[in-house]
Amino acid sequence: MQPFTYMRPTTAPDAVSAFASAGADARYIAGGTTLYDLMKLNIEQPRHLIDITAIAGLDKIETDGDRLRFEALAPMSAVATNDVIIRDYPVLAEALSKAASQQLRNMARVGGNLLQRTRCMYFRNGADGVYPCNKREPGSGCAALRGLDRGQAVFGTSDACTAVSPGDFPVALVAMDAQLEILGPAGSRTLPIGDLYRLPADTPHLEFTLAPGEMITAIVVPKTAAGRGSTYHKIRDRESYAFALASAAVALEMDGDQVSRAHIALGGVATKPWRAPEAELKLAGQRLTPEVALDAGRAAFSGASPGKYNGFKVELGARTVADALLIAAERSRS
Repeated sequence: MQPFTYMRPTTAPDAVSAFASAGADARYIAGGTTLYDLMKLNIEQPRHLIDITAIAGLDKIETDGDRLRFEALAPMSAVATNDVIIRDYPVLAEALSKAASQQLRNMARVGGNLLQRTRCMYFRNGADGVYPCNKREPGSGCAALRGLDRGQAVFGTSDACTAVSPGDFPVALVAMDAQLEILGPAGSRTLPIGDLYRLPADTPHLEFTLAPGEMITAIVVPKTAAGRGSTYHKIRDRESYAFALASAAVALEMDGDQVSRAHIALGGVATKPWRAPEAELKLAGQRLTPEVALDAGRAAFSGASPGKYNGFKVELGARTVADALLIAAERSRS
């Protein structure tokens, strides 16, 4: 076990200051449902842990006004079971409730959920050096490129990495055009959720656009009429809290039977939460039938680049989008 220090500041500015003093080997920790695993696997080796769970007021859920606002320390379970979210924004509630077991949802916080690292088996099971991984050890190579790539991405890949972005909630937030509030040594800023995630290119170990010491303090979702006509549809190997083979977050603004605007994001198939503008444009002004929904699903996957064993994700993903569109359309009528 590698020794580390532990601090528990009581304000967000104090946490940022503590991180700045500790240096690059520091990590923020809240629920710990990801970081503890990575420490046990010897993938993450922080020398300083800064526990932010004592920061008062950083767990609020606000549903009034023209936006939803989730403070970073709000438990996943609290957001998933909020009556307003369930009724008016089912895409958000479903993305959280399908993401993990009840025990994990009670511990995990929505801010930390956005910063999960990949579940690629070569990343998580190769710390002994058997399987090279550029995310874990930059420049070592990617075992998945010539290995078992069934669970790997078909969008956003590079010669250095094909690992899937694992989150469910980030996919729903991308579909809903969420913004992040961020605090760091240089002050506060806002960031569109889609800009939080980097494509792997030749630096897959750099996964997020946060500067050293920056922390997510809140997630803000604009309220929209599309909220009620929304769903998060997730296909997985087993029903019990597995990671997605393919998923779709869909929200529809309808004018009668016609789609006036569609919001579509894909999960389980890309190296970051993946927006599908081709499918959104294809649906505009269309009467949503099963055939139109499937055409839109296939448009969403028109740019896919599958590997040796994950080509099935293209048709599976297209049909996942189609099913999600029909579910969302039905909800928009109720």
